[in-house]
Amino acid sequence: MTPFARLLREVRACTACAAQLPLGPRPVLQAHPAARLLLASQAPGRKVHESGIPFDDASGQRLRAWLGLSPETFYDARLVAIVPMAFCYPGTGRSGDLPPLPECERRWRARLLAPLKQIELTVVIGGHAQACYDAADEGMARRRTITEAVRNWRRHWPRQLVLPHPSPRNNRWLLRNPWFEGEVLPVLQARVAEVLSGAAPADRPTTARGANAGRARQEKPDAGRETALARRDRRAVA
Repeated sequence: MTPFARLLREVRACTACAAQLPLGPRPVLQAHPAARLLLASQAPGRKVHESGIPFDDASGQRLRAWLGLSPETFYDARLVAIVPMAFCYPGTGRSGDLPPLPECERRWRARLLAPLKQIELTVVIGGHAQACYDAADEGMARRRTITEAVRNWRRHWPRQLVLPHPSPRNNRWLLRNPWFEGEVLPVLQARVAEVLSGAAPADRPTTARGANAGRARQEKPDAGRETALARRDRRAVA
């Protein structure tokens, strides 16, 4: 077993926040040192906690459409790393899921990200993740709103981009900000395809088509997703 595979095993066995987690600990992430695209999201939701598969929900369907990726590519850890601010479901508050607990950021994220030296694009997803990255940005004088961060997508381009959370709860934000789908998503999809273009032909990302590519779309049940997750774990120990 490689050192990185041992680290992943240690992370997935972590119970440091057990007393603060309403459903108990179940760290959910995917990573491999060969990954080229990093998704820095917030924390798993309840459905992801139950399945143990990152973005295995309506948010994931929309996110894959935004990125222009098939489930098979999205769940290939050698291409896409999914390392949220917190790895366990934090519970639900009055207006949605609670903020990510800070322990994963302090204990694990730096150790997980250090070996990911092939990352060419980091996509920061949601306001809580954006706040963490803004706090580490020495040139940031104040915390931005998610709208400001997304509109100013060129700030760290082409290495980093902020997205609103793809949750259906953000449908109203998408309706109020049509420029996001028209301006940001086409550039993002082109960059994702460029970043992953060195992959084998069968693993290259799909391309989103049509004016509605950024909106949530229904994905047919994909048995390949479970297979991809199983392969991910086998590759991690290779």
